[in-house]
Amino acid sequence: MTSPIDPGSDPLLPGHAVQLFHAEDIFVSHGVNHDEGIGHPETLCPGDVYELDPRAKPLRLVIAGGGGQRVAAGSEVGAPGETIALESRLTLMSPDGDRVELLVLALAGGTRLALPLSPMGPRIEYTLLQTEAAPDPAPLADLVCVSFARGTMITLGTGEQVPIERLQPGDRVLTRDHGPQPIRWIGRATLRGVGAFAPVVIQAGLLGNSGDLIVSQHHRMFLYQRRRGALPTAEILVQAKHLVDGERVFIREGAVVEYFSLVFDRHEIIYAEGVPAESLMVNEATVTRLPPEFADEIRARFPGLKQSQHFGTEAGREALDVLLGPDRR
Repeated sequence: MTSPIDPGSDPLLPGHAVQLFHAEDIFVSHGVNHDEGIGHPETLCPGDVYELDPRAKPLRLVIAGGGGQRVAAGSEVGAPGETIALESRLTLMSPDGDRVELLVLALAGGTRLALPLSPMGPRIEYTLLQTEAAPDPAPLADLVCVSFARGTMITLGTGEQVPIERLQPGDRVLTRDHGPQPIRWIGRATLRGVGAFAPVVIQAGLLGNSGDLIVSQHHRMFLYQRRRGALPTAEILVQAKHLVDGERVFIREGAVVEYFSLVFDRHEIIYAEGVPAESLMVNEATVTRLPPEFADEIRARFPGLKQSQHFGTEAGREALDVLLGPDRR
């Protein structure tokens, strides 16, 4: 039985866009369900190896804004107003040991879709580790937020450090490139810390952080390249999940976690527990899921909704191994 994802009353408001695939585009290349696409939860077998069909075309799904989890206009799949249900959450492992969370969505009309929360490539084998049927309802848009956990100490323009939950819009936070900058919006979400929602814990001192730094898995940390020439810029941004070594950086599952996101006039590098990390980057994908009272202000302050990254190079797991060594210490 599937459960609606935060159903709302106005499915036709512009929404948050994601790219996904038909469930049958991700098929079993080795295992019990050989040649079959992603089935219903009760039919899936841990240990089956999945691949993305090289002929698969990514599809655009627009998730309704205004608090609803329904199909909005502009989608390439489904009909406007059609309810989206979260059928299952899968955990797979790639050959290099990286975990990929994948959401299986069911539209009211019967279409089943697969939304990878990390990139999946064709002809790469992904082993199914775990299936969670009918996970707790949660807004899909929350999965792409970059967030700090409650208690994270944020550096203000005065040099004072305060817990993120005490910040208010208008407070001036120290940024790397533009000095003290006022906060324009603060997002809050309380989620069960499992799967893609589980936070990454970076233990105190590893990056020079004064205390444990706890962030969402896709939150990017700002680092300097140690080896000249490994990447085109000395400044790099690394998703927290790529820092995980199982010892001093680990994913903490199980507890409820309260996340906070900070928005400024520009995409900024700020200081959390004394180390640089990114703010939430505002574009059409983020602003359309904000409450109307915030969205109007954000649209006025960010013409075109095209806030962009103006520093650094994205570094994945392989590049990070080159820069920091395979043990990442």
